[in-house]
This record gives sequence, C-alpha cells and structure tokens, in this order.
Amino acid sequence: MARYIFITGGVVSSLGKGLASAALGALLQARGFSVRLRKLDPYLNVDPGTMSPFEHGEVFVTDDGAETDLDLGHYERFTGVAARKTDSVSSGRIYSNVLEKERRGDYLGKTIQVIPHVTNEIKDFLAVGSDEVDFMLCEIGGTVGDIEGLPFFEAIRQFSHDRPRGQCIFMHLTLLPYLAASGELKTKPTQHSVKELQSIGIAPDILVCRSEHPIPEKEREKIALFCNVRKEAVVAAYDLNSIYEAPLAYHREGLDQAVLDAFQISPAPRPDLTVWEDVVDRIHNTDGAVNVAIVGKYTQLEDAYKSIKEALTHGGMANRVKVNVEWVDAEIFDTEDPAPYLEGFHAILVPGGFGERGTEGKIKAAAFARSRKIPYLGICLGMQMAVIEAARNVAGLTTAGSEEFDHEAGKKRFEPVVYHLKEWVQGNHKVERKVGDDKGGTMRLGAYDATLAPGSLVSRVYGATSIEERHRHRYEVDIRYREKLEGCGLMFSGMSPDGRLPEIVEWKDHPWFIGVQFHPELKSKPFAPHPLFADFVRAAVETSRLV
Repeated sequence: MARYIFITGGVVSSLGKGLASAALGALLQARGFSVRLRKLDPYLNVDPGTMSPFEHGEVFVTDDGAETDLDLGHYERFTGVAARKTDSVSSGRIYSNVLEKERRGDYLGKTIQVIPHVTNEIKDFLAVGSDEVDFMLCEIGGTVGDIEGLPFFEAIRQFSHDRPRGQCIFMHLTLLPYLAASGELKTKPTQHSVKELQSIGIAPDILVCRSEHPIPEKEREKIALFCNVRKEAVVAAYDLNSIYEAPLAYHREGLDQAVLDAFQISPAPRPDLTVWEDVVDRIHNTDGAVNVAIVGKYTQLEDAYKSIKEALTHGGMANRVKVNVEWVDAEIFDTEDPAPYLEGFHAILVPGGFGERGTEGKIKAAAFARSRKIPYLGICLGMQMAVIEAARNVAGLTTAGSEEFDHEAGKKRFEPVVYHLKEWVQGNHKVERKVGDDKGGTMRLGAYDATLAPGSLVSRVYGATSIEERHRHRYEVDIRYREKLEGCGLMFSGMSPDGRLPEIVEWKDHPWFIGVQFHPELKSKPFAPHPLFADFVRAAVETSRLV
C-alpha cells in the first residue's frame, strides 16, 4: 500500500509546488523507492485542451491521450515515470462525474452535496493505483484559503483519516518575504498560512519555505515553534540557476530525510544521486553555445512552449553546449523579410499551434531555413507549414494551404495539402471525427506508432525504423500530394503503420531539415534527451562552426 504525500501551497505563494513535488519524487527514486505523482486542480473547470495557451500555458499530453496541466511535464522530466489519465483531475471533471452518476441513478435519489459526494469522488481518484508504488505524491493546485480548493482540502483531510495511521503526511510550501529596508525575513505569512490549513483540519508535517536569502537558525526555530513542526522539518528552498539543480539542492536541505522521518522509515537506503550530479555538471560545464530561434505565435508567454524549451536544454546537455533560445513572433514575418531577424541563429524551430494567425510567418521561416541550409525542426503545425512552403515554392502549387484556415475563414481559398483528419486507426478500432465535432478531447491524442524509411535521416537519428510518439492534432498532411512533393526532394520519411498518415518529412539535399507531426518534446528528459532534440542541437553546433 502506497504512502501518500499531499503537497499544498501557502497563502502568499504557491509558486514552485510542481518543481518541489517533482524533485522530491526524484529523490525518493534515488533511494530506491517507486513513486507516482498526481495533480489535483481545483481551479480548472474546463478541458485544458480548449483553453488558450495565454490562459493556461502548455497542454501536456500523456501516452494514453489525456490533455493535462503542464506540471505533469515536470513530473515526467524528473522521475521518468510516464504520466497517465489517472494522474490528473480538475474540479470540472470531478463535478461532471458526480452529475453523470446522479443522472444514472447511482445515488438512488439522494440529495447531492459537496460532502460526501464531491469529496468521495476526489478520494476515489486518489485511491486509484495505490497498490502499485511505494509513494504517491499528490499536489493540490493553487493556494490554501481559496474557495475553489475547499472540497479538495476536505477530501485529503478525510482521506488521511481513512488510511491506516502513519500512511499520509502533509507538505506545505510557503514564502518567506525579505524586507530589504530592514534586512529581515518575515515569518508571519508562513504562520498565517499554516493557521489557515489547521483551521480546516490539516496540520502540515513538513514546511518548504521559499526564500531569496539564507534562513537564520533563529527564524527556523520560530517557524517550527509557531507552526507546530519539528525544526528539522523546516526545509529551505532557495532560488536556483537551473530547475535541474532542485533534487541536489533539496537533498542538501534535508527534504527527503524529513519525509522519511515523518513516515518513521529507518534505517533508509542511501540515495544514489549520480544521475543528477551528471545533469548539473552538463549544465554548468559546457564547451560552447548555440543560438536557436523559436518562431511561434504564443511567444509572449514562454510557458506555452515549456516542454520545447526544456527539450532544447536537454539537447544541449547531450552535446555539452548551452542553448540560447530567442522567441520570435511569427506575425512579424507576415509583413517583413525574415532574414534580418533570423540570420544570426544556428538553428530554427517552428512549434505547434492552432489557427491561421502567424502561419504565413512560419512558412517564411521554413523557406529561410530551407534555402539557407540552416537546421530546421518543425513540430506539428511547424511540419505542416514546411510542407505548404515546399508545395508553394518548389512544387509549383502556389495556392497550397490548410483546410484549417479555410474552415476558420468560412470560405475556400487554398488547395488543401493539409486537411481535416476524419478517421484514423487507434489500437484495433477506427476513430472517426467530423469538422463540427466538439473541440475538447477530439483530436488525435496520445501515443501512436510510426514506421521510418530505412536510410533516412530520422532513422539514423532514432537508430530504429519503428518508433512511438505522442500526438495532439486534428489536421494532417494529405498523402495524395506525396508523389509530387517527393519528386521535388521532400521525403516522407515517417508514416503511420498503415501507410495512410505522414508522420515525418525531411529534405534530402539539406544538412538537417525535419518536420514531425507529433510532439517529441513531451518525452524528453534531462537524463535521457530526446534523440531528435539531441541531434538538432548537434546540427546547430556544426552550423555554428561554419559561421
């Protein structure tokens, strides 16, 4: 039976809960324990897949097709444990499940209330897979005291009482503000945050205190006294140069030991932190730097491309170089020549997105990379724009475009080399979609196989001819244009196993130009960089030496 660690956020700041959860998971793994991390989001009342990236940041996709909060990306990057649908739940999903059960008559006509029906639904979610791992880490989104979170806090309070004594602990993340005028750290916000938790029946066992400055012994003792925790359980969380320093930093501060002490696990295995020591060494001891431009449409919010940014960092680790990323708004190129903006970069990446805005700029970026022989990685929409660029400028299909843009405009303007995907094979059955279907959760989602052409660049990069990658799209390159495009040099080097859906394209006469329909960034980790990103950065290094 798993031991549960519930991670909550303080009144002043909950920033960093996801990172603290992920780092703790990595530390417990380093001691030989198995872990699974989960996210409970009290604020999310809709499907993340229907929200603007400006509102919610990146949508992280799991192998089994769940669209989730980007914190699950942190969990996977730090632990290597593939997330599942059962590792993320929102308040919207909880209430929807309760209403569905009421409509089916599961409650036999009883009055439906937050307690016990909503809280029981949350507890049922928590209990899934409890016999699979040693530790279950459950992060509660947001901050204590917010009205949206009350059912979730009540549920974890009940859950801890339902389990055998000593099977659940609570970890609370707070902020210690520093007042420069008086040169002191203020502990009062932490005290009030803990008081708020205690008022709803939860007493934290461990406090993780974020601070810009060292926490003096006197303040630790004060926090321990007024918050009713052991002094050894007051753990400092200082600002770091890289998030990947977090496991080592938290270990130095004694977080993993505080958890083991709270569960009375003694003696405990010593941690093997060799992997994280190597990761940090690769971050700080580099042999140079490369400059990569990300030409996208959500560049005002970097969290919209969180996994891509991290995957590029991992690719840099694989090559022992620092990757300097610059965000370039694709809309600039709608009216301006991309050359002055892109000439100083060693590689160009065009990420995914939805809608027509900024796509002409992405097409120009693909043309610039192709003609200048600069390494190019197009992901999802970035691949589709590369195909449209090839169709227009090389194959002579001057009106080539995507059905997506015609659907958005409400009139036909383009020859659709990219079309709305109406059916595909998932496992042993066929999935069908219509243009008018609901938007949320109706895309081609999750892990699918692809077959790579022998002798292609991607088969060399992967070292295989059969791969599995995660998808999130509803538009696809039309296979009917394959012969014409391949006749111009654009190779369809990866296909779905049935040969109907293009997965990867590459230019034969280019040093490194690859477009992929899937999202390789979702599976990259600091200790296991994704092959595409590792080789993309390698190609950027080669380009930097030629400049």
